[in-house]
Amino acid sequence: MTQFAAAPDGIRIAYDDLGQGLPVVLIHGFGASRAQNWKAPGWYDTLLDAGFRVVAPDCRGHGESGKPHDVAAYDEGKMTGDVVTVMKAAGLSAAFLMGYSMGGYMTLRLLNDHPRLFPRAVVAGVGDVYFRRSMEWRVMIADAILAPPDAGLKTVEERLFQAFANQPGKDPAALSACMRSPRHPLPRETLAAIKTPALVVCGGEDRVSGPPGPLAEALGHARAVTVPGRDHMLTVGDKVYKKAVLEFFAE
Repeated sequence: MTQFAAAPDGIRIAYDDLGQGLPVVLIHGFGASRAQNWKAPGWYDTLLDAGFRVVAPDCRGHGESGKPHDVAAYDEGKMTGDVVTVMKAAGLSAAFLMGYSMGGYMTLRLLNDHPRLFPRAVVAGVGDVYFRRSMEWRVMIADAILAPPDAGLKTVEERLFQAFANQPGKDPAALSACMRSPRHPLPRETLAAIKTPALVVCGGEDRVSGPPGPLAEALGHARAVTVPGRDHMLTVGDKVYKKAVLEFFAE
């Protein structure tokens, strides 16, 4: 049964809280939801069967959470703050953390801003793109999401994001606003100061994330895992990814 927590600005954040044992907080990717990113690919079952407790929010603008159309509502501090809000609502003083794609970016920010909350973390679906994604790219994707289906979008990424954000039940205007909100990647010296043990996971054929090595090397205590033959979408449920995470959490 879906539970809700109220963010400081009043946005309702939906989340699941399942199982017993050591908690794992899951943050989904852009345009997805906790159900699409984690439940459907088998992550809930994988973690619950391994004896973990799963706490998985829908980020604002996504899933069952509130969907404002104001760009300012998607400030990265507000979005990562929602994760902390859900943890408080669930009574968690600490948890393992795993984020995919957009959730991976949020994971890095949370490790920097709230290091005491997260003894271990997995940054997945984010590789060397972390160092080279521009605001211009974000605006291009935000525009593509709201473009007419016959707009003749030029790049594969524009077409992929448009199709994904316009799937039934999603709010393209909210997702466009989320994408249009500025993001500020942490500088290398800040990444190096993050000492939380971390795993950086990307698919070997993932052109959205790029390879995991450069980001893992930039972090203070991380190692990279490449999932062979998988792109950005297919990495999510891959058994190699799941096995690496379970082994990492068991260390």
